[in-house]
Amino acid sequence: MKNSITCANLLVAVALLTAAPATAANGDEGMWLFTNPPRKLLQKKYDFNPSDDWLEHLQRASVRLNQGGSGSFVSADGLVMTNHHVGAGALQKLSSKKKDYLKDGFAAKNRAEELKCVDLELNVLMEIEDVTQRVNAAVKPGGSPAEAQKARRAVMNTIEAESLKKTGLRSDVVTLYHGGLYHLYRFKKYTDVRLVFAPEQDIAFFGGDPDNFEYPRFDLDVCFFRVYENDKPVKIEHFLKFSPSGAKDGELVFVSGHPGRTNRLNTMAHLEFIRDRVFPSGLNVIRRREVMLRVFSERSDENARRAKRELFRYCNWRKARLGALAGLQDPVIISGKRAAEEAFRKAVAANAKLKATGGDAWGEVAAAVKAWDEIYYSHLLLERGYAFNTRLFRIARSLLRMAEESEKPNAERLRTYRESNLESVRHQLFSKAPIYKDLETAKLADSLGMFIEMAGAEDELVRRVLAGRSPRDRADQLVRGTGLQSVALRKKLADGGLAAVKSSGDPMLELARLVDAPARKLRGTYEQKVEEPLRQAYARIARARFALAGTGVYPDATFTLRLAFGPVRGYEQFGQRIPPWTTFGGAYRHADAHGNKDPFRLPESWIGRKDRLDLNTPCNFVCTADIIGGNSGSPVVNRDGEVVGLIFDGNRHSLVWGFVYDDQQGRAVSVCSSAIIEALKKVYDADWLAAELGQ
Repeated sequence: MKNSITCANLLVAVALLTAAPATAANGDEGMWLFTNPPRKLLQKKYDFNPSDDWLEHLQRASVRLNQGGSGSFVSADGLVMTNHHVGAGALQKLSSKKKDYLKDGFAAKNRAEELKCVDLELNVLMEIEDVTQRVNAAVKPGGSPAEAQKARRAVMNTIEAESLKKTGLRSDVVTLYHGGLYHLYRFKKYTDVRLVFAPEQDIAFFGGDPDNFEYPRFDLDVCFFRVYENDKPVKIEHFLKFSPSGAKDGELVFVSGHPGRTNRLNTMAHLEFIRDRVFPSGLNVIRRREVMLRVFSERSDENARRAKRELFRYCNWRKARLGALAGLQDPVIISGKRAAEEAFRKAVAANAKLKATGGDAWGEVAAAVKAWDEIYYSHLLLERGYAFNTRLFRIARSLLRMAEESEKPNAERLRTYRESNLESVRHQLFSKAPIYKDLETAKLADSLGMFIEMAGAEDELVRRVLAGRSPRDRADQLVRGTGLQSVALRKKLADGGLAAVKSSGDPMLELARLVDAPARKLRGTYEQKVEEPLRQAYARIARARFALAGTGVYPDATFTLRLAFGPVRGYEQFGQRIPPWTTFGGAYRHADAHGNKDPFRLPESWIGRKDRLDLNTPCNFVCTADIIGGNSGSPVVNRDGEVVGLIFDGNRHSLVWGFVYDDQQGRAVSVCSSAIIEALKKVYDADWLAAELGQ
């Protein structure tokens, strides 16, 4: 296992905690690096010390999906398990008016029937190398933020290109602890991924939005894919076996997955900015788009099918963001973080050496956040593209920037278009996923309207973008006029380079060119006045924390592989004891209590097969493992490394975990392994799939 992480660099990393130290002192807290598992804590608390072989096996059986979720290999023939809602994007792109796999499900009877996904990419972490010293050495002391940012980007691009050439593996330099460590992650990449099985959405997301982030739950949120190479299923050495019995109440379990983002290490100034600016503005966009998609969906059943996946995503984001914001608005949480930060700053001030080397790092964070606030909305609208909410614009910008950046030396390119990432960019760019012009028009019209509201109708760029038309008319003109829905045209433009892109005359490409200069300018301002100052300030806070706090901490989530753990355990809510398990029988009772009406309607397959099922079969369960968005699809394993569950959600109390972990009521929610097997055999007649899982 090539994880060459030095102790010295790890010690530097622990210093980045800016509020309460993110140690495991708070219950079973921790999204741990596989290179730094909490061995002492596990040994002391649970009498378990995972071996290097145990960790390597779990690491290489774990999968990251480019759709934003996690998964795992569960057979030697490349079978991958994840959530239905993680695979929903692939299901939607395979669907049509005649075949709605997202709604109705899919089950291949043999491998010849497995459906090839249009743009799904799976990554398996193979090797980790510490490149901290090389990255830090490239940034010369005393330089400006612009010089530092340019030097850091250059060395990271170079390291990745060298690694790709040497190993053939996807190579990404990952920033940990806000810059305390830089690790080179090498991934085995798979792009021939085929759908094997998915249940109906009515059982995968049973209870719908009302039950989302709630518990008890009764969902079969599972989906199976298979990975191919050279048109044959890959042979996998490291895959997870299913436990025939699942986990028991109180049993220690582990979660191996890719949590997306946490902000537990941020200073108070940074957290307050997220609370007062980032989350409220994000919620406004989410609510707006949710309403727009609902209105579009209500016009016809086909409209509803086309918008279903995207509408689900915004509903999910809205509920998650509201829960997280409630945590930041909780005076108990905020006062605890503020007190911890004040105590830490006093300790630094009392140490002459730390005070001299640390400077006013907290003040520098606050200054960077203030600079961010000054460009926040403009950066959101232009560089992040919120004013142009259509896949067609994203395609146009990708074609334009790939052409422009490819003319530069690799070391100078934007990170997205570095040599080591171009293959993944092209894989997405040439996706054959259907593009529905009516839906894209509605989305673009709504976002152009938001552009006017936020930037002002008299803004020069707004006027040039609209070209004398209303948002609706301009969106219709752009979407009807572009040819970028054609994959063949995209390939032709990409192969033709910058000259082909500039001379195409495609209206969506012209729009991308129009806004690219101001967008790049905002990007540069953000990188030089926000990103780089934050990185340098947090690095100095890191050194101070190292001197005072010691070792044994984990970094914030970065959508990279982490290990979490905790027992299967219920909790109390509103004076009631919530048991850790639900059952199939409870699902039927839950449906009956709501008149078996949407979103509490069980599929006909479940109604017709009720008498075949063991209604006492555990359906969903909760544990205290520390998770966040991105962990969806993560396998839950026991001490023997056997699958006992599949993460698909957290309860409402876990929504604050992006900022602070608490296991008094917060829980991770999983599908039970026994529920998956019982359903495959007795509802879907998929005995062959259960047999491949060893059951």
